[in-house]
Amino acid sequence: MLFGTALTSLGAWVYLSLFHGNFWQKGPILDPKPMPAAAPDVAIVIPARDEAESIGACLTSLLEQDYDGKVSVILIDDESTDDTGDIARALPDPHGRLTVITGAKRPAGWSGKLWAVHQGEQEALTRIGPYGYVLLTDADIMHAPEHLASLVAKAREDDLDLVSEMVALNCESSAERFLVPAFVYFFAMLYPFSRIASERSRIAGAAGGTILLRRRALERIGGIKALRGALIDDCTLAAHIKRSGGRLYLGHSALAWSVRPYRGMKDVWHMIARTAYVQLRYSPALLLATIVGLAMIWLLPIGLALFGKGRERRIGLLTYLVSCLTFVPTLRRFGLPLWRAIPLPLVAAFYMAATIGSAIDHHRGVGVRWKNRSYTDETS
Repeated sequence: MLFGTALTSLGAWVYLSLFHGNFWQKGPILDPKPMPAAAPDVAIVIPARDEAESIGACLTSLLEQDYDGKVSVILIDDESTDDTGDIARALPDPHGRLTVITGAKRPAGWSGKLWAVHQGEQEALTRIGPYGYVLLTDADIMHAPEHLASLVAKAREDDLDLVSEMVALNCESSAERFLVPAFVYFFAMLYPFSRIASERSRIAGAAGGTILLRRRALERIGGIKALRGALIDDCTLAAHIKRSGGRLYLGHSALAWSVRPYRGMKDVWHMIARTAYVQLRYSPALLLATIVGLAMIWLLPIGLALFGKGRERRIGLLTYLVSCLTFVPTLRRFGLPLWRAIPLPLVAAFYMAATIGSAIDHHRGVGVRWKNRSYTDETS
């Protein structure tokens, strides 16, 4: 029985390593690209709620984009209780690119962020022509001057409807070094970048920090209104675009980075628990299957390597080594020493516990909590 279970775990890792879209490899990186020959209009939409700490630097990086076409920067101040809106309005804007909108009260059936994005979308569509683009980004993201031009060049070169990037995340505190690289690794395991790009695959994904959308693709799905209640808005948007026949790209960014810190493990826990149970469609059965599956691929191998005997121990050790090796490219991307692959099963256990915590919050009626808002389901 134990021998068969050990072989199953090893077989799972053979599949993941060789036949799961090469999720663990370096992945595509969008390097700086030259300005498009005919630069189309772009409207940049930034929803912001209580982002006084980062909004000035974020908007400045967007207002200073080196782009030959028309650029409109639209900030939606989403009922902030701090100085987010005032800081934005006071910024130098020599090219007249910035518009600050005071967000209206969120109606029933909308998630807070998407309601803010929808208001920005309505303004954005008045600023761009029929062949223009909308860039969705967050208020804690910084952009290199050539970022916008590179995104548009990528979209036009490969005829893409959605170009998204996982921006570089903070990895300075001990909690970040321990947990954040695994977040990128686990995300790629769920959404292999190569399968997102493949028209033969049903997998669709995006990273909310950078999403460049072709206007026609956005209108084809009915706009942001089509996903108004979604709590995992980036991947839901990508799924709508792909189902409508759109072509997607998701990669790692060398030109944008997040300044949001995760100073302690509690901060990372909340980031995971916020939407983990949403990802499982609030299903106890899917939660149980997920926990069992994760235990099989993460906890069983190290358990066998440490406490097993004979062939079971050898298989467990081999499986554990394979899992560690798949984490090496991610560690190199973050510039971290390779020994940090050793505690990967412990990191996986942390993510499993946060997923269970997400389910407990939901069934206690707490729901998804973010920016002093709480959502108990996708349409509340």
